[in-house]
Formats: sequence, structure tokens, C-alpha cells
Amino acid sequence: MEQIKPGRYRHYKGPEYDVVDVARHSETEEWHVVYRTCYGDKGLWIRPLAMFIETVLLDNGDEVPRFAYIGDGR
Repeated sequence: MEQIKPGRYRHYKGPEYDVVDVARHSETEEWHVVYRTCYGDKGLWIRPLAMFIETVLLDNGDEVPRFAYIGDGR
């Protein structure tokens, strides 16, 4: 499993999220990232780890991480 550290991450579209931990799906054993929004209702979400760490292609041709680590969130 790819390691991901808890802390603050910025989505490539701008919003920030606090990664709480990773968890494994009980049926598929797929790893997911558990994270909380840093805006609005501060909702708790999960996303497949593979999707969380992938890169995305911008309209200008640049490839950037979907979520970029920006600090420990304090």
C-alpha cells in the first residue's frame, strides 16, 4: 500500500482537506483515505487511495497531483 501521511492537503481545484487516516474496505480490501473538509459543514468523506494519490491533467497540459500535501494542518 502506498503510504499517505495525515495532515492538510489542497485539492487541485483549490479547497483544502484534513486527512485523518487510511482505512480498508471490509469486502474488497481496497484502501481508502478518510478526510474532512476544511470548509462548510466540515463533513467526513472517504475516497479510494488510488484516486486520492493520482495525478490529473489540466486543460493547459500540466499534470498535477489531485491532492497535494501542504502541512500538518495545525
